[in-house]
Amino acid sequence: MHDSLRRLPDAELEIMLILWEAGKPVQRSYIDEQLKGKKDWAVSTVLNLLARLIDRGFVAVARQGAGKMNIYSAAVSEQEYLEFESKTMLEKLYGNSLKNFVATLYSGKAIDDRDINELRVFLDEHRKRGTNA
Repeated sequence: MHDSLRRLPDAELEIMLILWEAGKPVQRSYIDEQLKGKKDWAVSTVLNLLARLIDRGFVAVARQGAGKMNIYSAAVSEQEYLEFESKTMLEKLYGNSLKNFVATLYSGKAIDDRDINELRVFLDEHRKRGTNA
């Protein structure tokens, strides 16, 4: 995992979600197209967000074609960022207690008994794989 990962502001995360979903290098116009109907950002705003993401090491940029069009790609995987964000949230908000996190979701009705059962199955399967490895 990148040692320099930091939490992304919502606007930058929006750009990263588009890049992760694309799964390949894309032009800025692709990002603009994906933002239609969600965000009404000017081209300069998107370019500014991309520049920040490049500076932070989240996005890589390359020139492509005769017109030297910039092509953008994720330099940090979605899984890597999710692991970082999840760990940070669990540590900061729940004292690194998964039990407290799940209890909060359950009491707030964000999850139900079906979700708890899915979690139980996941944990049982993980435990079995861990002991057989």
